[in-house]
Amino acid sequence: MNRTERLLATLELQNRLMEYWHDVDTNWGRRAGEYYTEDAVFEGPEASYHGRAKIEEFYRWREKRGQRTAVHAVSNFRVEFESDSRATSTWYLLLYAADGAPVLPTHPPIQIALVTDKCVKDEAGNWRWSCRRFEALFQGGTPPTNPKL
Repeated sequence: MNRTERLLATLELQNRLMEYWHDVDTNWGRRAGEYYTEDAVFEGPEASYHGRAKIEEFYRWREKRGQRTAVHAVSNFRVEFESDSRATSTWYLLLYAADGAPVLPTHPPIQIALVTDKCVKDEAGNWRWSCRRFEALFQGGTPPTNPKL
């Protein structure tokens, strides 16, 4: 992969991440499953989900539990490419969230996590996550939403 291809692939992965969190924050994650491989693993500090169907089930559960306002802010995105179709990205998640409709009182983020994504490019040329691992670094205040599925 030459320098230009690497920069374009980095931007593509970063854009995909932003589109994903935009869907989660403004559309209840109704399209979240499209971003994962069929056999993806979503590993969090309190719960893990194995397979796209379980990830989609989580987002349906989250929507059904009622109004929640969330902002998933991302910083320090970086990526290392193993090949033209495999990469590992890391980034920090600053999660601001609370039950209820805006405008809500402001507080520090309820969680700051280091996230590692294993990325694979499918046959159609779309990057998908085969594994997303959250490592909580700071947590407090309002608990994140995590059912036991």
